[in-house]
Amino acid sequence: MDLKKITLYFIGVILLTGATSCKDELGDINQNPNEVENPQPAYLLTGAIKTATDAYWNVNESNPSNLFVQYWSAIQYTEEDRYIFTRSSFQNLWTTLYTGSLVNLDKIIEISEENKNFRGVAMVLRSWNYCLLTDVFGSIPYAQSINIGEYADPEYQTQEEVYEGLLNDLKTAQQLLDPNGESIQGDIIYQGDISLWKKFANSLRLRIALRIADKAPQKAQTALTNIEQNGNNYIGSNQETAQLVYEDSPNDNPLYEQFLTRDDYRISKTIVDKLFELNDPRLPIYAAPTQDSTDQVYVGIPNGLLAGDASSLGFYKTSKPGEYFTQQHSPAIIMSYAEVLFDKAEAVERGFISGDASQLYKNAITASLNQYEISQTDITAYLAQSSVKYNPNNYKKSIGVQKWIALFGQGLEAFAEWRRLDYPQLQPAVAGVLNGKMPLRFLYPGTEQSLNAESYQDAIKQQGPDLLTTQLWFDAD
Repeated sequence: MDLKKITLYFIGVILLTGATSCKDELGDINQNPNEVENPQPAYLLTGAIKTATDAYWNVNESNPSNLFVQYWSAIQYTEEDRYIFTRSSFQNLWTTLYTGSLVNLDKIIEISEENKNFRGVAMVLRSWNYCLLTDVFGSIPYAQSINIGEYADPEYQTQEEVYEGLLNDLKTAQQLLDPNGESIQGDIIYQGDISLWKKFANSLRLRIALRIADKAPQKAQTALTNIEQNGNNYIGSNQETAQLVYEDSPNDNPLYEQFLTRDDYRISKTIVDKLFELNDPRLPIYAAPTQDSTDQVYVGIPNGLLAGDASSLGFYKTSKPGEYFTQQHSPAIIMSYAEVLFDKAEAVERGFISGDASQLYKNAITASLNQYEISQTDITAYLAQSSVKYNPNNYKKSIGVQKWIALFGQGLEAFAEWRRLDYPQLQPAVAGVLNGKMPLRFLYPGTEQSLNAESYQDAIKQQGPDLLTTQLWFDAD
């Protein structure tokens, strides 16, 4: 299904399940006469992928993760970079994933009883969406949110319960997906290649298994053992990376659209300094040269400056993120081959799977460098540096720093991994407002307090205060 056809169908199939406070009888009263009664799974799938990926890849008040992990920094309107948010700040991410993506994936599962591949693909994508939500909010509506007609005020489930549910859902999806089964349409990630969806499903299971590894190692082990018993197939090359390649307007890269009309962001000094320190050949990929001549060519700005201090550094003397990420057709990476290799290296170190962690680590860095077409000569020189070599005595540092570099642009995933691995050791925003601390989660949207109050109160009673600094379950000390 051509991405350009999204708008022909997508608006009509939104079922508005995000209005979680609506009572059952209102669902009968408020029927949209323009709503498509018999939505087609292909259109639903295309719309769900595009909507979720745009929210994941964009950088804005609702998704400031690229600022939190110090890939990007703000050169004007620096409130987000200083951790200043309101109760409505994260509303758009929450609403977009629940009502713009998950509702359509649930509908695919409901109407595709005879096409197991549609159901399997929808379950994989649904798991990815829920993983994004629980990674940043913690406890979330999960099982009950699937059936809003029955549960108008869905309860929040703990992060542990959500991750365990996702591992089970992905196991079920793996069983449903059959490369020899019925074909699917509307797939703008893998163009209907079910064998690649099976690899993506396993790779997501690996990601989630490591999320819970510090708190529930036996469950993580069980998940990875099951994968090994059933073929051990993961994303196996850069060509198999899960990504959305953007097209022409209106289906172009949201970052391209942003930089067409605004000039709010620059690359962070933190990542620039690290790339300089390591003689990393990805620097000219990640950062654009300054428009005015400067000594360093690539100049990042510190995170969380006061607006006047940030703008005084000069709009033409500081670097924007590189064009690889901001061009009209630039891809949005959902899960890369490099990430899978880093995950496998860590799984070996934890004793979950067999293998050579050092070699997997080298392969992961190589895959990341190959992703940007770095020469083999430069790759060999980079890996030979003592500052890059693998340290099995502190694998979290080695993997954490290099994975952080490799995940550049994937702010939400990098934010989760930085909290879990505790590397790199980032410093709080210069003029941050959290008393020298850094954000560890997103705030629940204010609508949850007013429209789903009982469930919201139960969640924070169990999880902790609804603050940016509240540590989530997976983020073990």
